[in-house]
Amino acid sequence: MFSSLRIRNYRLFATGAVVSNTGTWMARITQDWLVLSLTGSSAAVGITTAMQFLPMLLLGLYGGVIADRFAKRNLLFLTQGAMSLSGLFLAALTLSGHVQVWHVYFAAFFTGLVTVVDNPTRQSFVSEMVGPDQVRNAVSLNSANFQSARLIGPAVASALTAAVGPGWAFLANGLSFLAPLTGLMLMRTAELHHTPRKPRGKGQLREGLNYVSKNPELIWPIVLVGFIGTFGFNFPIWLSAFADDIFHGGVGMYGLFNTLMAIGSLAGALLAARRGTSRLRLLAGAAVAFGVLQIVAAFAPELWMFVALIVPIGILGLTVNVTANSSVQMATDPEMRGRVMSLFMMVFTGGTPLGGPLFGWLADAYGVRISMAVGGLVCAVAAVGVGLMLARAADLRLKVDLRRGRQHVQFVPRERELATAA
Repeated sequence: MFSSLRIRNYRLFATGAVVSNTGTWMARITQDWLVLSLTGSSAAVGITTAMQFLPMLLLGLYGGVIADRFAKRNLLFLTQGAMSLSGLFLAALTLSGHVQVWHVYFAAFFTGLVTVVDNPTRQSFVSEMVGPDQVRNAVSLNSANFQSARLIGPAVASALTAAVGPGWAFLANGLSFLAPLTGLMLMRTAELHHTPRKPRGKGQLREGLNYVSKNPELIWPIVLVGFIGTFGFNFPIWLSAFADDIFHGGVGMYGLFNTLMAIGSLAGALLAARRGTSRLRLLAGAAVAFGVLQIVAAFAPELWMFVALIVPIGILGLTVNVTANSSVQMATDPEMRGRVMSLFMMVFTGGTPLGGPLFGWLADAYGVRISMAVGGLVCAVAAVGVGLMLARAADLRLKVDLRRGRQHVQFVPRERELATAA
């Protein structure tokens, strides 16, 4: 489960990441609650989320071109430092009592611009640290790292916000980036598995898109995570509205919901780290279950029932993300990985500027239960469609056998069906 941690450079990377990820989660929870407090609107929370992810939608593919062109470790020095400055900027405004909602929008947009380069660079830098044999395990541990921080960040942020206000959470986020910057400085560059850099040239963006379009094992997982990211991962809107409007629990309950979601996500990441393979049928099945459970949770009449469903939703959501991520990385040539991962991250997080305001408006207009149920329905239907397309690309067909003792539903090769019929 933890085999990648035997590699020194990856240990440094993971240690710094858990600190900065904790600060990031503190800022994210505090940011959503601050906007809700300033405006009283779920749509405003959706706009904040949209501002953070709009640059990825508009410019995400260019971030992959940059990641393939320059040394990834050097790029990470720049991006991590820039995100530190963004956190310190918002902390100064909030602690001084001058923060306004447009300040939060601006900070979110700036962070989004930096993320355009940071995301594909970090994703593709993993293979340079651990080598091809450990990519799947390292991707899973990265997600586990992120979700571990998600356990700590919301709880600390909720306590700080309730006790002394949101500014200290933003300050902690800004300072937390010192940890990954230190880890990058201490790495042994001779031990990195350097990927050949792509020289400047015309058509590199088009080259990446053509590469993905010709590989079904790349394009369909990317399509699926696009649907999941746009329609299924709007939890800042849904969980804050459930805590405030449905169960009337305040910021403490919102922190609890996020902590429970993190427990499920961490479990999903660790389970993924134990798997030796990333099967695409697991990807489609987990996505279907993720959407169905969202619909059930949307109409949960009691708090205990809603709480009980958050953990498995977190497990399934992370299973989808990690399985798609590792499958795409393993199926991609090293010199194309930055551009392919930028496309992956663009469709996964770039759909948020569309989904965030849409589902925030649905929550305000028709209630958060309808908003969340619609998101779950779209995810489930999309997962079924992508699963069928993956089966077709692999020359499989759906077999239904209702006899006792048999596996009732499974995908089998078409040749096997023809032989059985003969």
